[in-house]
Amino acid sequence: MTYCGQVKNGVVILPEGVTLREGSIVRVELVEETTPALSLAERLGEWSGKGVGLPEDLARNHDHYLHGQTRR
Repeated sequence: MTYCGQVKNGVVILPEGVTLREGSIVRVELVEETTPALSLAERLGEWSGKGVGLPEDLARNHDHYLHGQTRR
């Protein structure tokens, strides 16, 4: 049997209704790291300000510059 629980105050809390016999041997496996997720700005911050010398109409005409389509 496999159950998913959550650690609260150092104790693994199992879903309501799950009971295990006293003395049961269990295995605890960390499913995902619980570090706080970085925002998009934090993840891409190192790239901020790197676009130097780009055409002023790049946002409007990116398909022209990337794929050769007609400018807007």
